[in-house]
Formats: sequence, C-alpha cells, structure tokens
Amino acid sequence: MCGIVGYLDKSGNPDTPLGDILYRMLTTLSCRGPDSAGVAMFGNSQGDWILRIKLGEHGDFSEKGCAVAEGLRKLLAVREHRVEAEYLRAVVAPVSDVSDLIHKVEGLAQGLELVSAGTRLEIAKQVGSPENLEGSYHIRTFRGTHGIGHTRLSTESRIDLSHSQPFWARGLLDVATVHNGHITNYHKLRRQFEGRGVRFYTENDSEIIGLYLHDRISEGYSLEEALRASVDDFDGSFCYLAASSESLAFVKDSFALKPLMVADTSEFVAMATEEIALRATFPGDFQTFEPGTRQVYVWAAPQQVMETLDVPNS
Repeated sequence: MCGIVGYLDKSGNPDTPLGDILYRMLTTLSCRGPDSAGVAMFGNSQGDWILRIKLGEHGDFSEKGCAVAEGLRKLLAVREHRVEAEYLRAVVAPVSDVSDLIHKVEGLAQGLELVSAGTRLEIAKQVGSPENLEGSYHIRTFRGTHGIGHTRLSTESRIDLSHSQPFWARGLLDVATVHNGHITNYHKLRRQFEGRGVRFYTENDSEIIGLYLHDRISEGYSLEEALRASVDDFDGSFCYLAASSESLAFVKDSFALKPLMVADTSEFVAMATEEIALRATFPGDFQTFEPGTRQVYVWAAPQQVMETLDVPNS
C-alpha cells in the first residue's frame, strides 16, 4: 500500500527543482502511506562527501549535533556542518574506507545512525506526512538532477525514522532504494547476511534490498547486473526503485502485482505508484506505460541513455 516515486531530468541540469517535484508527487500519494515520508535526492557534486547522521529519537538535537560535530572533527576533515531537526548534516573530505567511516561515525555516541553518505546523495526522511517532511527539512528548495521518494504505510515493522524509507545501500556511496511490496524470503536472507556479520538497523524487509545490492556489487557485479539478479533472488510481490549518482532504475518481480506507472519523455523520466501523481505534477500531454513482469529499466544521466533489461524466466 506504500507509494513510491522517481524522477530524472534527462538534460542533467543540476538546477532542476528536484525537491519540489518529488514533494508534489509524494503529496498526491500520501493517502497510500500516512506513517512516514522520505526522499533521496542527488545534487551537484563538489568532490567532498555529504553525511546525514540520525541523532536519535528524542532529546536536544541541537546540543547533541554540536557534540557529534566536535567528535567528527577529531576523526575527519569536516568542511561544514549544521543540525536539521533529527539530523546532523556534515560535509567531509573523502576517506578510503566507507565501512570504517560508518564505524567511526556511529561510535561517537549512542543512538547514532549514518543514514546516507555520498558525493551527491542526501536522504531526508521522517515520521508523518510529506508536509511534515517539508516543514522540517524544506526539501522543496533542493536542486538536483534526479531522486526517489517514498510514503509509507507500516504493515509489520515499527514506525520511526530508521524504519522509514528511502534506505541507503549501506556501505555504497550514492546508492538508495525505495520499495513497495513484500519480500517474503527476507528472514532467510537476513540470517545469511547476519551470519557474515552484516548489521541490520530495522525489522523492515525493505532494508535487505540495499544490503543485497552492496553485496552483489562487492562481488564484481555492476549495479544493473545486481538489479537483474535480485529478480531471481527475492521472493514475493515487490516493486522497487534504485538510484545511484548517475542512474535511476526500477525492478518488477515475477508477478507484477504492485503497480508502477512510468512516463519517459524527451525531457524527463518520472514514475509513481499511481498515474495521478504524474498527471498532477507534470503539465502537458505525455504517454505512460506500466511495466510487465520481471522487467528492469535503467536510465542514465546526463548521457540520456536507457537500457532495458528483460529478465528471462528461470
């Protein structure tokens, strides 16, 4: 019942009003998921890494954020930082090991979680409606080339910031996912990952997607190949979007029970769980299509190249 959206400006214009576009699509779909909302947005890279750190669930976030920033300065070259509601946003010089970065950041204080890291990626998510998200983080002012968003109806796991989507593909810079559906072999996959020492932060089956992509890519797969492999390795009825620093993609399962409508024009690609989110956001006359079973589409920016991957039945 969740709502997912995605957008990519085919010109690669970093001044596209990306936050406003995602916000308008999410607001239209907010009836599908009143529990939380979030976006993963890709802006212009300056070479440094952007970290968004969850400061906890309660307390004086301003005071805690300043303390965490001071701790960061002892470990990393921090260019700038600011506290935004429950987050500390820090821009730091690149480091060689993302896993070590996670360990260092989350070891600074109890309850910290590195929600996203990348040269272009910024994730903002929060309990409540898209309007609440905008009120706290002013996402409508964000400029960038592409992004994804999610509005959530919690059916199994708890409602808090960590369980909200998008999920960062932990350990991979600039990769995030949003998901609608149910991955029924989640618990089996989770046991396999935990047996190798992988930490989970939630009980949300959607978290497995990013961890899976990271695992496959660490084995030498490209992102596209990892997306293709997930069609066979995930069970259930699911549809998910994935975004990297230079691409936007969707994946449909073998049943295609979860809806997704796509508009692929000369200027942009937009997708949403319901077509009304596309029509309410984008003016003019454009065609839409609904993908079939076992399809993976990948759009790259700014080269404006689309690769269509039809995964054969096993």
